[in-house]
Amino acid sequence: MNIDTKYNEILEIVEDKLTCSAHNLDHVFRVYKLCLLIAKYEKDVDMEILIPSALLHDIARVEESKDKSGKVDHAILGSEIADGILRKLEYEEEKIQKIKHCIIAHRFRTGNEPNSIEAKILFDSDKLDAIGATGIARTFILAGQFGQRLIADEPLKDYLESNTVENGRLKDVSKHTPFVEYEVKFKKIVDRLYTDKAREIGKERLMFMGEYFNRLKLEIEGVK
Repeated sequence: MNIDTKYNEILEIVEDKLTCSAHNLDHVFRVYKLCLLIAKYEKDVDMEILIPSALLHDIARVEESKDKSGKVDHAILGSEIADGILRKLEYEEEKIQKIKHCIIAHRFRTGNEPNSIEAKILFDSDKLDAIGATGIARTFILAGQFGQRLIADEPLKDYLESNTVENGRLKDVSKHTPFVEYEVKFKKIVDRLYTDKAREIGKERLMFMGEYFNRLKLEIEGVK
């Protein structure tokens, strides 16, 4: 089976699995494109590791979204699901393990740091898609999907104690809000990026995002 056929097989599987509008095939393609862009500025990138990792990185996202306990981590579960997919597509064992590492390390909260250039590029690309204009749009897609309010009544500290578990995973997504996500996640993204190109892109995107949320807060408060 040639490499293009493998990629097409993976895409078909991913499209069938990803039914969440903020983590659907559109998100996968945006991350894929960012991976290709950032890879141009790095050395010794194995595209046969990076591309399937990008395509499969959110394969378990729906399972996590449906879980109310906060115990399902889509990065960890996704690496296990990817293992089976890659074996059926006859990937070599070494490549399977490297792709699985990229998937399991693409998330902030797994505690697994990216240790390859491919994993770092995937991590950065996925985080970049969470900020800027795209990030704002995705945040409100999720808010609508799970019936979230714009802003929480309780102080941030109280919210985090009541609705998060270890590593910051959510117990109940419906109780989350776009403002909480901005405060606890988006603001910190650029400082966590690994590649120079991603940090350059991220700073510009985060600046725009900050201006938007500041404006929205004023409008909610009736100041604007």
